[in-house]
Amino acid sequence: MIEWAIVALVAIAFGGIAWYVASGIKVRPGWQNGDSPIARWMDARRREKFNAQLPEALATMSNALRAGFSLSQAFDSIVEIGEDPISEEFRILRQQLRIGMSFDEALESLSQRVGSEDLSLVTTAILVSRKTGGNVTEIFDMISDTIRARQKIERKVKTLTAQGRMQGTIVSAMPLVLGAILTAMRPGLMIPFFCSVHGVLAVLLTVALVVTGWLIIRRIVRIDV
Repeated sequence: MIEWAIVALVAIAFGGIAWYVASGIKVRPGWQNGDSPIARWMDARRREKFNAQLPEALATMSNALRAGFSLSQAFDSIVEIGEDPISEEFRILRQQLRIGMSFDEALESLSQRVGSEDLSLVTTAILVSRKTGGNVTEIFDMISDTIRARQKIERKVKTLTAQGRMQGTIVSAMPLVLGAILTAMRPGLMIPFFCSVHGVLAVLLTVALVVTGWLIIRRIVRIDV
């Protein structure tokens, strides 16, 4: 009876952890998706894709301005020829402008919704140039070159730290894989171990140590550019 109670408590604990990790995820991924770890990871992946598309979008807007289009029409060009997620976000911006939101408020809403530092730089440059004057086309070109150079450095850093990330993943997954193999090979030995108090404590301690080590390795290989 005690063993089954322990198994039930462990199952409830892992179920609670899984619920916390997966909670807040919408069927369709996007920003403001939730505060759970998986939701934040999905948001980060989408934001990373947005940042990768931003230099090309700036070049498109710059060419549109040189052709004599207005800034709003340059935004429309991103909606028409761009790819998601950047075209989706500029489509929301266009809809906000059409329903009567001011240009400045729509840009601020876009920047806050996406949460990208690169986009914040773009929106700040646009707002400042509208108030003080300036060549927006040259500003877009300079920002685009700056973002491309920084992304190039980020890709180089990821390449140099790829081995460390792989080692962290392998070391973190090794206890789980070995436990599954031993359970499949010797179930009569492993299942009673998992159902015992000492076995549960050993598993919980192993999980805590693996998670701690994985976080430390992740902290080491993460380099902000």
